[in-house]
Amino acid sequence: MRQTRGTSRREFLDQCLAGALVAQAGAPAKSKVVIARDPLIRTSGGALLKVLDRAVQAVYDRDNALEAWKRIARPGEVVGLKVNCLAGRGASTSVALVDAICERLQQAGVPARNIVIWDRLNDDLDGAGFRVATASGKIRCLGNDAAGYESDLAAHGSAASLLSKTLTQTCDAVINMPVLKDHGIVGVTMALKNLFGAIHNPNKYHSDVGDPYVADVNMLPPIRQKVRLTICDAITAQYEGGPSYMPQWGWSYNGLIVSRDPVALDYTGWQIIERKRAEKGHKPLKATGREPKYIATAADPAHRLGTNDLARIERVEI
Repeated sequence: MRQTRGTSRREFLDQCLAGALVAQAGAPAKSKVVIARDPLIRTSGGALLKVLDRAVQAVYDRDNALEAWKRIARPGEVVGLKVNCLAGRGASTSVALVDAICERLQQAGVPARNIVIWDRLNDDLDGAGFRVATASGKIRCLGNDAAGYESDLAAHGSAASLLSKTLTQTCDAVINMPVLKDHGIVGVTMALKNLFGAIHNPNKYHSDVGDPYVADVNMLPPIRQKVRLTICDAITAQYEGGPSYMPQWGWSYNGLIVSRDPVALDYTGWQIIERKRAEKGHKPLKATGREPKYIATAADPAHRLGTNDLARIERVEI
């Protein structure tokens, strides 16, 4: 800005500051992706809680962990934890992690009766180490096969599905809890892909490496409106052979990846998997025909589910 005649130095500096603030206000906000790690996370409940608290606190930018947890749900809301249990105990959402989240939610004022753990099938939940429970007044845990699906299709773009009644009728807010791992058809499976567990027909949406199906499923209003946070279980990750459990391709990442932006989280997780693949001598996913293009589709102007632009992702490692 050029200083004009008759303008004092103080006024000139004030004008410069005002211009800078306007420019900053017009800039697109960055999506924060927090990666919290600790080598003790798999063996110590205390370490797991500390990692979890640090991550949630960083995402919500709060000085106090409890205040951060209170940001997830309003009083009286039912919070659903959408876990991923397809792969059994080896590569499913950690029971210990879910227990820790349930503990923190209750301390933040969410009563046990307002917490529900859910996935596609009761058998999958049981196989991953969860205990199916439907009694009122306590934390519930059930599959869509028990809760049922809506009778009318929800549709967007290429997707037309019946949605889980747990999502549509029970939950007010959802914490999405995928696992950091490779997927043999669509490249990777994390935040966006985990919501296939909310529909009755995910088998129909795996062609063309899941593009644009994964993005379109996440556009269905109850999914888009209710998912508040993604806490990706990266304690044990898998860089090849997913979504089934293949221990020869797993590694101890010893962390959690947490974000309010599912696209930014998936992009970040994808890069972590690619680096591990390179380290182990595996081809990039693009070279195998499994590049997860649906991540870019989810960020495009027709979807706007988040960002895959590195310039707009704030990666925080703690």
